[in-house]
Amino acid sequence: MVVIEHDLDVIRNADYIIDMGPGGGESGGRVVAAGTLEKIAGSPNSVTGQYLR
Repeated sequence: MVVIEHDLDVIRNADYIIDMGPGGGESGGRVVAAGTLEKIAGSPNSVTGQYLR
C-alpha cells in the first residue's frame, strides 16, 4: 500500500518511508531519503527526519 501522508504519527508507524523534497511545488519532486523510520530520522537531507527525531 502506498500512502501520501504528512501526519507524523502515520509516518512513524510506516514500515518504509520515501521522503520527497527538498520542498514543495517547484522545489520538490526528488527523493531526498528512503528507508526505515530510523534511517529517515538520521538523514541530514530529510526535513521530515528533523521532525521525527
